[in-house]
Amino acid sequence: MRISNVEAFAVRVPREAGQELRENQGADGSGATGQGAHGESPEPGATSPYFIPENRHAFKSDMHETLVVRVTTEEGLVGYGEGQSPILPDTTRTIVEDLCRPVLIGADPFDVEFLWQRLYDGMRERGHPTGFYVDALAACDIALWDLKGKALDLPVHKLLGGRFRDRVEIYSGCAGRDPATAADRAESLVAAGYRGLKLSPSMDRAGTVAIARAVRERVGPGIAVMVDVHTEFDVAEAIRLGRELEALDIYWLEAPTLPEDLAGHAAVTRALDMHVANGEWYRTRFEMKEAFDRRTCDVVMPDIGRTGLTEGKRIAVLAETYNIPVSPHIGGGGVLATAATIQLSAAIPNFLVMEHGHESFPTRCRYALEAPQPTGGAFPVTDRPGLGVLIDNEALEGFSSPA
Repeated sequence: MRISNVEAFAVRVPREAGQELRENQGADGSGATGQGAHGESPEPGATSPYFIPENRHAFKSDMHETLVVRVTTEEGLVGYGEGQSPILPDTTRTIVEDLCRPVLIGADPFDVEFLWQRLYDGMRERGHPTGFYVDALAACDIALWDLKGKALDLPVHKLLGGRFRDRVEIYSGCAGRDPATAADRAESLVAAGYRGLKLSPSMDRAGTVAIARAVRERVGPGIAVMVDVHTEFDVAEAIRLGRELEALDIYWLEAPTLPEDLAGHAAVTRALDMHVANGEWYRTRFEMKEAFDRRTCDVVMPDIGRTGLTEGKRIAVLAETYNIPVSPHIGGGGVLATAATIQLSAAIPNFLVMEHGHESFPTRCRYALEAPQPTGGAFPVTDRPGLGVLIDNEALEGFSSPA
């Protein structure tokens, strides 16, 4: 069996009507922020669809953007993968087309780990051991695992080592930049079956605590509530915030300070009794190891749309040696990244809970004929071959920008 074709699609899906405001308020675990009351629209006449919203540091887009890779064998088997690309998916596509495809064409798709290593090594000396290049590798890697599962008529979690659980527990992002709105949204998500909620207020310490208090009072003590501050606090203020959140029984404080400040993250983790979660920005075990050595977190959050399944599994194994649970990040990932994350989550012993976007997931499934669907706050683990997703090729190509 040999790979005959590798295609990359820069996908842009418009958000559903009314979703922009909810996403704008930091909901759904996507981190996406729309134009409007809290966002800064691009300047008139600007050619870029991207902008930096008010009270945020990161570029955003009003579209769901990602990279999808389709790998085909000489026998006609097809595998799909995704490299999370909420910004500039055309860049990631170019990497796949110009660097990854020539290596993959003619290769045995069962040589998944070898191919990841060969591609990763190809840009190490060039100074690209992370970033867009590894995102492109993740898309190719996931597609190969999907293809291998379909060829063997097995779900990917079986290929990764076997099923540890029949349900993958999830939490949902909870919108709201004011206490009343956040509490209302929290109540509706609990009614939908979620036992975990994550707030992303992007406010100062007092405002963040006010929202967390309103949600805790509304949902009661039986619901896990997490707070993500998107690296926007300094170390001292993050510790002060964490101590106030501890009094509200908030389960974790996520991304408390700058990603590069390992010492700062370690200081926050040591100072607080609550969990500190981070790691969505790391793509390889090499990056993760130093973070683990310095105990920068109590919960690690690898994003499979950035690590791929091969390196994601290695990161989970490494985390287990440090007795650190894994809570996979989804962020701007779409249906294929979500499906791949379910497969990994089923196949590791140190899984804790998986991120999910209750509001945004239907948009991210618009090029899928069949996709995993959560029920009762969890994704069921099935035995469908590969990732368990059926892609609508016509829709996929329709949502893709021209090369």
